[in-house]
Amino acid sequence: MGYVLCFSKESAWYQWVSQRKVFGKPLHAQAVIRSKLAAMIARAESVQNWLENITYQMCNMSYRQQASKLAGQIAFLKSYSTACGQETARDAVQVFGGRGITATGMGQYIEHYHRTIPFDALLGGAEDVLADLGVRQALRAMPKNVRL
Repeated sequence: MGYVLCFSKESAWYQWVSQRKVFGKPLHAQAVIRSKLAAMIARAESVQNWLENITYQMCNMSYRQQASKLAGQIAFLKSYSTACGQETARDAVQVFGGRGITATGMGQYIEHYHRTIPFDALLGGAEDVLADLGVRQALRAMPKNVRL
């Protein structure tokens, strides 16, 4: 399970939503907070699953098969993972509130992640370029004489 490391009871987010009180209740008693946490976990799980799937296929394919069948999927994965990372960083800052933008204390990891995730997106390749590559790879595999 991919979320075990990021979303364990020892992690900062779990401590924060358990300790922080809003309207006399723990933060995790608020439905909107649970919804954000669920979305973050779902994004992390989906990226992890897709990555493991592609890794398995790469281990069981020749280089030629990888180049023809996985190049588009890898491009889509890179684009999707950076988009998920940016969305998760935004949600985490909202859950942590003011602490999510401070460089020290409980929110230091959130602040660092939120500040650096745009660079990961650039270094991994621009999302629109990667998505275009994925679509072009899919279209290349389509037979020329396909009709409705």
